[in-house]
Amino acid sequence: MADALAFRVGPWTVRLHTPLPEVRRTAAFLYRDYPRPGPEAFVDYEIALLPGRGGRRWWRPQVRFLFEGQEPFAPLTRAQAYPFFEWGLNWCLAHHTADYLVLHAAVLERDGRALVLPGPPGAGKSTLCAALALSGWRLLTDELGLLSPADGCFHPLPRPVSLKNAAIDVIRRFSSAAALGPSCHDTHKGTVAHLRVPAGAVAALERPARPGRIVFPRFVPGLAGLRAGRLERARALVQLAEQAFNLALLGEAGFEALCALVDGTEALTLEYGDLAPALAWLERAHP
Repeated sequence: MADALAFRVGPWTVRLHTPLPEVRRTAAFLYRDYPRPGPEAFVDYEIALLPGRGGRRWWRPQVRFLFEGQEPFAPLTRAQAYPFFEWGLNWCLAHHTADYLVLHAAVLERDGRALVLPGPPGAGKSTLCAALALSGWRLLTDELGLLSPADGCFHPLPRPVSLKNAAIDVIRRFSSAAALGPSCHDTHKGTVAHLRVPAGAVAALERPARPGRIVFPRFVPGLAGLRAGRLERARALVQLAEQAFNLALLGEAGFEALCALVDGTEALTLEYGDLAPALAWLERAHP
């Protein structure tokens, strides 16, 4: 199809079909630096973003997300079209792989070692992740950490960093190098914008990183200073398991990979209310 955009992201090839010009523009901007496979390349994830059916094409227009011809989600308003693509792609990648243990975590690398930032939505990991990626750290992922049971490393899946509400302006002020896509208002998560991945991180799609430190962040509005501490291994294992999307699918191999991660890596907690001291602390804490 002439309206298809294919790109290589991490170990997979994604092809997006959409007639929606705003989605095509935003995807082309955010995935500008990604490898583009040829028309004969094998595609792992075929995705379509289509207008709503019937009257929903014009009256309160909607958008539909299709994966391999199936529609796993209810339509959303067209104003949410581009975030819908990223949210839907998250779901596809998290729930349809058996090669990696997929953790809800941001992962960045410096000096060959990975900093792992697990946590649920709202923990503040994407804001930290974006700031670190704009400060010389290599972004492996802001959302889906790919831990390989085969080698114990995190494998890159660098995709646009999803920023919400106040975090958008925080990152815009943080660095003049922040290349942000358009803001989408009134989504079920508030206002959403995406940060384009630095080109250097995209160029290193084939380079995994060995775990160096696990930090469970939590943003606490109004907190003066920081609260940080060590997390015992048993508790770290439980919290990581809670953030694993496909642990049941991988079974023993996934559990052993998680245990090896905890056994070989110190786990810390970090509560913060301001970005600058949190970044300074993470710089010092990295092995």
